Amino acid sequence: MLEGLLVNLVPYGKEFLERDHRWMNNQASFWSGGGERHFMTQAMIAARHAQWAEESGDINDELGVAFGVQSKDGTPLGYFGINWLSAHHRLAMLGAKIGEPQYWGGGYGTDALLLLLDYTFDWLDVRKAWLMTTSMNARVMRQMEKVGFRLEVRQRQSALADGVWYDWLAYGLLREEWPGRAALVEQLGLRERATAPESGAK
Repeated sequence: MLEGLLVNLVPYGKEFLERDHRWMNNQASFWSGGGERHFMTQAMIAARHAQWAEESGDINDELGVAFGVQSKDGTPLGYFGINWLSAHHRLAMLGAKIGEPQYWGGGYGTDALLLLLDYTFDWLDVRKAWLMTTSMNARVMRQMEKVGFRLEVRQRQSALADGVWYDWLAYGLLREEWPGRAALVEQLGLRERATAPESGAK
């Protein structure tokens, strides 16, 4: 378990898998998927998990690490992890989704991201972390900038969301640009947010 101030990162176990059906079909996947609207049955999701489990045993596959995001009171909130890791290039593509909308904007995702970056850079010795979002997702764009990511690629009008075309944006962070979790916790005021009376779900 990776312990944060607002959340912990824990193995993506049964209590998270049981919520995948709701998370895959709500607004969380719309934002994390760049405007896609999922209509997935529980059987479809179970089949997807079975496929992932089978493919993870293939030595030729690139590695990945899945964490469940858990509030301090034990509530499962979503997924943060490394979707794809190249050991040779020391390159990690990150993925993230807070599946419970009432926790959006409360610092939970930022706390989870700092834990994941600390794990990625300081535990796995990755040289570069990167992720993608769309130009409609102002919340994630702000988060990337305040944590130190730089916009590296803009794929113009490549994401369709509710009939509107948006750009795909690739953000990257190099190991030497990472000041460390402790420095960003103080810089972003996460410690104060964690101890404030309103630090619970909104």
